[in-house]
Amino acid sequence: QVQLVESGGGLVQPGGSLRLSCVASGNIFSIHTMGWYRQAPGKQRELVARITSGGIINYYADSVKGRFTISRDNAKKTVWLQMNSLKPEDTAVYYCNRPSSGWPWGQGTQVTVSS
Repeated sequence: QVQLVESGGGLVQPGGSLRLSCVASGNIFSIHTMGWYRQAPGKQRELVARITSGGIINYYADSVKGRFTISRDNAKKTVWLQMNSLKPEDTAVYYCNRPSSGWPWGQGTQVTVSS
């Protein structure tokens, strides 16, 4: 059973930056596409960015293009989300997961953008 542990969230002022990390357990991380998702209060969870097993980035939500960067290191079983120029509307709980996999969700990491 894969377990995903997200970290790196926090409170940041508008315009600031954060780097989120997601570490996976198990031995199958390296062969799968991974994504970062977020869920704001009262809203559905949405896909923010997606990266293939080979490191090809094939999706960014329009709302984060040019500000967020997804990356991964298969040897470390880790995927990152570098978030720059943060806006209050980026406030959400952020999760990583394999898209459409049925893998269990981690606890997420809270990102709050506020002055």
